[in-house]
Amino acid sequence: MKFFKRYTKFVFPVFLLFSLLNCSSIPRTSTPTLSFLDVYEIPFETSFQQTKVGGLSGIDYEGKNDKYFIISDDRAEENKARVYEASIILKENKIDNVSFQKVIYLKNENQEYFINRNIDPLKSADPEDLRYNPKTKTITWSSEGERIQKDGKFILQNPSLFEMNLNGDFQQKYDIPKILEMSANEKGPRRNGVLEGITFNNDFSKIYTNVEEPLYEDGERATTNAGGILRIFEFDTKTKQNTNQYFYPIDAIAKEPNPKEGFSVNGVSAILMYEKDKFLTVERSYSVGTKACTIKIYSFDLKTAQKSLDKNSIVSTKKLVLNLDSLGIFTDNIEGITFGPKLPNGDQTLLLISDNNFSNDQITQILLFKINK
Repeated sequence: MKFFKRYTKFVFPVFLLFSLLNCSSIPRTSTPTLSFLDVYEIPFETSFQQTKVGGLSGIDYEGKNDKYFIISDDRAEENKARVYEASIILKENKIDNVSFQKVIYLKNENQEYFINRNIDPLKSADPEDLRYNPKTKTITWSSEGERIQKDGKFILQNPSLFEMNLNGDFQQKYDIPKILEMSANEKGPRRNGVLEGITFNNDFSKIYTNVEEPLYEDGERATTNAGGILRIFEFDTKTKQNTNQYFYPIDAIAKEPNPKEGFSVNGVSAILMYEKDKFLTVERSYSVGTKACTIKIYSFDLKTAQKSLDKNSIVSTKKLVLNLDSLGIFTDNIEGITFGPKLPNGDQTLLLISDNNFSNDQITQILLFKINK
């Protein structure tokens, strides 16, 4: 999801360290916690190979070659739709340097580049997240699609899950269930609130993706007084078929917008499986008139999650891992999450990345955490 906001930048000293358990050794009834290590800002003016670096909305780590894949949500308005290969160097538990190594341009089923959405929305893409599969050496990425009304008619483009090779060439497309098809009526997905996060399971036999906001059938969007209900979709990576759906309750919007009728939102912007059947979910809340996003990371258990919806008795199987408001630092529009390399002492790292919406009023951040033993 893209939104724009203004704020004054703040820099705070951070001395917070949270004691935690290593995800690989915690009992299944335990909830992991995170220790904050560092935050790094990529300057707004950064460019690479004649592209404007911005809109970074998904990130994934490829450990064999110690590199990252980062997707931009540019709808070919600044440059062609693209993924970056990047290097993030850690030194003494800090982010020492971030450098971009390669641009991969995304292609459609006809092996053509996606078109600027202002020219032809139906031939554009709205990239949001990505994951690398080391077994197939491919990248799966999500597009939110489109639902806009123009000249009295609706322009409808369904959300998609694409699989591509490392040159950006189209390989396959997942079969999206009918509930995710865009409609001119109030059913299915809301505009700009569709397929947002992606994660594989541990053996890459399943892939999961979430809608960012409730489908029309599942109730209202979150407000400052009440949360809402999202769906997480499971797909088989071989058949490309949807095999399960899970219901996830989101929190109410964290802060009142100013003015009160101004834009506000809360939804899940990223997901990451950290052990069998368990996700880390990133809930990102923003309200006009506030300076920062409220970012909460939850643990969510698929084993006890609801597969059928009863709006009157939705069961929450999520547990709070960390509210980033407690860190004492400014947090922007966090949209990506990934595990990184292990530290010299063996601790696992975790990274978050923010989407600046190509706005000089926002920042591109990379936040570094560790999971302690």
